[in-house]
Amino acid sequence: MKKYGLLILPLCGLLVSLAPAKPTPARVPVVVELFTSEGCSSCPAADAALRELEAAQAVPGADVIVLGEHVDYWNKLGWKDAFSAPAFTARQRQYAQQFGTGSYTPQAVVNGRYELVGSHTSELKAAVAKAATLPTAALSLTVDHGQAQVHVRSLPADTPAVEVLLALTESGLSSQVGRGENSGRLLRHAAVVRQLIPLGRVRADGTFGGAQALTLPAAWQRPHVRVVALVQETASRRIVGVAAASLPSE
Repeated sequence: MKKYGLLILPLCGLLVSLAPAKPTPARVPVVVELFTSEGCSSCPAADAALRELEAAQAVPGADVIVLGEHVDYWNKLGWKDAFSAPAFTARQRQYAQQFGTGSYTPQAVVNGRYELVGSHTSELKAAVAKAATLPTAALSLTVDHGQAQVHVRSLPADTPAVEVLLALTESGLSSQVGRGENSGRLLRHAAVVRQLIPLGRVRADGTFGGAQALTLPAAWQRPHVRVVALVQETASRRIVGVAAASLPSE
């Protein structure tokens, strides 16, 4: 009996080693938009929180994609933010209408569904985790030969009118601030949205196909640029699909 037992144990170990490994569930892309400004003294903490959130990817089941959108209403208060644009201020106001809040910085908006103070890390993680469990569009994004190709194959059930947007972000950016609330500080930013381009509406059958030529200014650091496709409901502003891609090497 002892010899028989010794023969069985290696065999059991062999059977265990041959068992197929369970596939790792795919992470669901979740967008966190940070409405921020270099003129706001509360904003650097939010930039730091979102840089860490994106780098760590510690929210189970979620792939966090940060869009830093610099608003321009702080520019008249002592320091002009070089990354700010009226389009980001207008986008934040659209969200404010939906949420019934005023516009403020630093404000984080998770998949167009949840808003909160951008430096509240635990609340951010909870909102991202919740967003990652919701149905999403079947979406693909490819970047090649200077073009971004976006295709939507289907939408979640009962999704109303939807538009497709393309964001170009650049990470690793910083500014030495000379005036205003952050005077004398070196600010390190979460991924900054450099361009936000509307591509068009999704058809009634839930499909979309479109391309956008990508022309990068010489000052942009190509290895730090990422392309993000968003599928967003036009009325509610809820984001129902996200895809991201890096630029291929030249």
